[in-house]
Amino acid sequence: MTPIDWFSLLHPVLVILFVYPVVGATIRLGLLARERRLKIHPQPPTVGVEHADHGRWLTGGIVVAVLIALLYSFISKFVVPEPPFTGGANRLALLLLVIAGTFASLLGLWRAKKAPLRASFALLTWVGLLGLGSQPEIWRLSDNPFSPAFWSSHYWAGVLLTGLMLFSLASKAEIFRSLRMRRLHITANVLASVLFAVMAITGTRDLLEIPLSWQKPAIFSCNFELRTCPAPAQSSVDAPAPAADSVAVSAAAASSSALASVGVGARIS
Repeated sequence: MTPIDWFSLLHPVLVILFVYPVVGATIRLGLLARERRLKIHPQPPTVGVEHADHGRWLTGGIVVAVLIALLYSFISKFVVPEPPFTGGANRLALLLLVIAGTFASLLGLWRAKKAPLRASFALLTWVGLLGLGSQPEIWRLSDNPFSPAFWSSHYWAGVLLTGLMLFSLASKAEIFRSLRMRRLHITANVLASVLFAVMAITGTRDLLEIPLSWQKPAIFSCNFELRTCPAPAQSSVDAPAPAADSVAVSAAAASSSALASVGVGARIS
């Protein structure tokens, strides 16, 4: 594996080792906070704060994981000579600048206290991810919401999930104060839980479809609609083998002819 192949594993590794464990802890703390609020079971008063803190780390981890996946898509296309990267180094530098700006918006969302600032930073972060994801280097099954492939797309499920998590983080203060916002928060997170399952399934599927860098020329020469690939060309290493076999056959034939001539001569004498 080349360094770019190892870099491709950073996104799934971060999701498996950090994001999904935090998902479980956040859901568990949310259930405990609800039990305490409804006085179903006595719970420590810190469960609500811990739930909010875990949600903040979860949202940050999701955004960082998405940015890493987008960064890999751009760099992997840039280092491959064929086809050439559209726009060259200048466009790559611009995309890297947008990635840095999106991450800065996430940091601003973490630190903002006033509602307009929280909403603005959340929207900037989501728009930055949408703008980066709309580039031609990003693999999307379909951009048509009326197509079945759209709803099985790992990218679009991730975009919707990230938007829901950014909304929950931006409206944290309002969720504490308003019953209506809490109900909206619960509804959004039930949908987010379904999307987490969809992301796990589609992410595993897409990971199996990503070839190593040295395998891409052979893989991408196949016809994915007909599910056929061109016959492999005969390598130069295997070329001398038939010649050697023919030499051996010729030698055996010459030996047989010589023996036959000796036998005929002996019978004549």
